[in-house]
Amino acid sequence: MTKISLATVLALGFVSSLSADGVDLKTTGQAVIYYQTSDSFGAGDLFDKAGARANVGLQLNVNGDLGNGFGVGATGIALGTLGLEKNLVSAPMQRADNTATGVGSVISQAYVTKKIDNTTLKFGRQELPLALSPLAFSEDWNVFKNSFDAAVAINTDIQDTTLVGAWVSGGNSHGFANANATNMSQFVDLSGERINGGAYMVTAVNKSIKEAPMTLSYYGLKDLNVLGGESGSAVWGDVQVDAGLPVKIGLQGGQIMPENGLLDTKAFGAKVSGKVDTINLSCAYSSVNNGTIAVENVGTRVKTPLYTQMILNQEFIKKDSDTWNVQASMPVGAGTVSTTYSMSDVSGRDYSELDLVYKTKAMGTDLFMAYVMQDDPDNSNVALKGKNNLVRLWTRYNF
Repeated sequence: MTKISLATVLALGFVSSLSADGVDLKTTGQAVIYYQTSDSFGAGDLFDKAGARANVGLQLNVNGDLGNGFGVGATGIALGTLGLEKNLVSAPMQRADNTATGVGSVISQAYVTKKIDNTTLKFGRQELPLALSPLAFSEDWNVFKNSFDAAVAINTDIQDTTLVGAWVSGGNSHGFANANATNMSQFVDLSGERINGGAYMVTAVNKSIKEAPMTLSYYGLKDLNVLGGESGSAVWGDVQVDAGLPVKIGLQGGQIMPENGLLDTKAFGAKVSGKVDTINLSCAYSSVNNGTIAVENVGTRVKTPLYTQMILNQEFIKKDSDTWNVQASMPVGAGTVSTTYSMSDVSGRDYSELDLVYKTKAMGTDLFMAYVMQDDPDNSNVALKGKNNLVRLWTRYNF
């Protein structure tokens, strides 16, 4: 049975009161089944209990118009295991609390919005998109996305330009069981680089050159608790070029600048993509120097904004690394199959990864199936050395 937290009860009561007061509420959601298994670099076998994780989940989103430009929104999630940990899996993929099974419910979003002419304000617990916040964003690889306690302002007064300002005080990370002891109900300081004082961000998205829209972001990182750091700043830029040529080009780059004499981190990425008949092809490259702070999502310490990001390769591309990857995708049946292969030179050792993914819609649900093969032959940790095989499956029914 899923435990219901006090915060969830209060939120449900608040939503009920809005409905009773005649506020027009829109409700959406999704039901999820999620399963993953790994052979743990040869220590076990695929589909064995020891290397398997699973969850069932339910998400409800409620949005309402309060009038006079005010709006309200909330998202509740419930995570369970159906008791699979007794026989088929060893742990959940995502935990609602800090118990072994992580069964429970969480209010992952709860916010108020205000529209003033061409400016939209949003205050409270919310998800942040990668496109507008490349170093503090909500990731979609787990059962449900992580979220942040933040205040966000979006303005479109300038033609072809969107300006975004945000203050981000903390978040709940990814909730992956046994990883950094996180769970979805634990909203704390930003975990990406142990940022005790939060972060503020300014982003500008300019589409004046329609063939080359550009995004530029600046972050102020307060009270870095890493290797004696105090505070720091970061910049990140991205341009997407589509000039009617046979290929599209993406360029990205940035710098993270901690104070207190710590080393700056510099990153660059490029991507070329095109289409041959029904096959989509792309090639990407990224390079990150050996600075003090890795290029990663400060909300989770997991994913990166780099073009070379794949299913599992984040630890091998975010610092002191040069990475190439190539991808091909094409429609197969009612879905799409993609193959991506990458090679990284990270801190003087080689790493490679192969991702095979099939996505489709079946019986009204979105279905995702992936096989990942990692090869890390030079890892000094024997338990993580050599080849690792992983299978990830999930299905989502949206309503």
